[in-house]
Amino acid sequence: MSHDRSPHPAAVPQGLVQRSQVQSILLSADSENDPDVLSIIGASAALMVSDIPWAGPLGAVRIGRIDGQFVANPGHSQMADSDLDLVYVGSETELVMFEGSAKEISEADFNAALQFGHACCQPLITAQKELAAKVGKPKREIKVTVVPDEILNEAKTLAGDRILPALLTPGKLAREAAWRAVTDDVGAKLVEKFGEEAVTPFVLKDAFYYIQKEAVRALIMDQGKRLDGRGLDDLRPLSCDVGLLPRAHGSGLFARGETQALCLATLGTIEDAQELDAYTGGESEKQFILHYNFPNFSVGETGRIMGPGRREIGHGALAERSIEPMVPLKEFPYAVRVTSEIMESNGSTSMATVCAGSLALMDAGVPLIRPVAGISIGLCTAPGLPGAPARYRLLTDIIGAEDNFGDMDCKIAGTEKGITGFQLDLKLPGVAHSIMAEALERARVTRLKILQAMGATLPAPGPNSASTPPHPQPQDQPREDRRPHRTRRQEHQTHLRRVGLRNQHRGRRHRADLLAQPRRHGHRPTRGRGTQRRDRSRQALPWQGGYHQGIRLLRRGPPRQGRPRPRQRARQLPRQAGRGHRQARRRDLGQVPGRG
Repeated sequence: MSHDRSPHPAAVPQGLVQRSQVQSILLSADSENDPDVLSIIGASAALMVSDIPWAGPLGAVRIGRIDGQFVANPGHSQMADSDLDLVYVGSETELVMFEGSAKEISEADFNAALQFGHACCQPLITAQKELAAKVGKPKREIKVTVVPDEILNEAKTLAGDRILPALLTPGKLAREAAWRAVTDDVGAKLVEKFGEEAVTPFVLKDAFYYIQKEAVRALIMDQGKRLDGRGLDDLRPLSCDVGLLPRAHGSGLFARGETQALCLATLGTIEDAQELDAYTGGESEKQFILHYNFPNFSVGETGRIMGPGRREIGHGALAERSIEPMVPLKEFPYAVRVTSEIMESNGSTSMATVCAGSLALMDAGVPLIRPVAGISIGLCTAPGLPGAPARYRLLTDIIGAEDNFGDMDCKIAGTEKGITGFQLDLKLPGVAHSIMAEALERARVTRLKILQAMGATLPAPGPNSASTPPHPQPQDQPREDRRPHRTRRQEHQTHLRRVGLRNQHRGRRHRADLLAQPRRHGHRPTRGRGTQRRDRSRQALPWQGGYHQGIRLLRRGPPRQGRPRPRQRARQLPRQAGRGHRQARRRDLGQVPGRG
């Protein structure tokens, strides 16, 4: 899990451009308690005692549920019996972040877990306040960079009636092109009026971002309109398909509006499970693996093709833990890998991966307990009267612009019975628990609609139709009684022993061939003093066995004893005309084949 989003909303005041970084370094681990929650608390405490402006502190806790009872900060041994793995982060009054997985927990029980986690955070917040008071370090004065009012007002006036038509243009690319035309025209006029020194590229970018954000939020809050013309509760058009790639064990395509994910499922034997170091405890291998790829072309951009970044790791982990509770790994004798390829992106590709991944697994014949679907719920708020709660509107199935200009991206995945995966990204200092309860109910209703559309495409797991399915281990044999799993190091050591024996045999054959070669090109007879010495010590030479010595035999033959090395011997030969001496010199230098 990536918990760096926990302090982020409150750690960055509006208009602060100076970077702040908090590093958490693990110095020791007891293999029982996961250090991620401690890292959140440590980061909050470090910001409290620093001079960095911050609206903390925050408390963090891991919540498990064992035998129907919530447990705060359970160890790895306890988590084996828990049907909930919830990391909760909260302030004194509101919820800030949550992340984790569950085994089909109901919305009511999930809300109860959030309330339990909030109560557990309060002693941690109190302790951090006492620590900050003892340190007594004042916060630094920061210089907030904002767009001058005269430039911002002039930009609004010049844009005028062109703002809303550009933002309401159907289609993501067409909408971006229409808005770019407005910004280019208005930007040129602003530079002409105020000069290049006042209207820098940074000022233009900040000004147009503020104008666009203000217009989008006004549409939602005052008129109940969204950029793509949907209602606040409407779901974008859905489409599903399976079996697109006949060679793969399973494939599934899920499209929701302009978001499209193609997932491929591959099955292997238990020996193909991924091994983990597990320095901090927990599982040492993964039988179910999900990888998420987000190429640049999915958003119409170019860029360097590099390793997985924060998006790929975080979204892949969320989709993996959302589907894994429904894969019967103990009874299913396979290692399962799902790869998600994002073909097009305009909001919540991680939840599209959950849907496409479920379809691909069912197409591969994996007996899912129940199919899993996911949806993202957004939030837009406006200040209310003093002492009264802020006005807000929840948005179902948000697109990229609503995620960018909105206040929340709450991802909830699950089955028809309950929640299996969840993650909250918040741009506010906190959100009320009552608003989150309403968002969870909105996600449940929408999730059932998506599951209905997925069921119409593939109602149940089908037989594996791939031409070369893997060979499973016997299902009637308990997993404990199977051949013990061999690590990669053990397999490598066995390989080295086999190669060493094979090369030792090859070396002996090579040496026998050398002794049997006849005299030629003026060389001395094969039988000589050095050869006899080699014959007497044949059984005791250290170079007879071993992997590296076997390679030496293949490349150079047996070591020379009782005569000088080739280059030294070549220099000792007289420089006289004669075919035999010239051939011997060239042969010793490796230019022509010979005895070596």
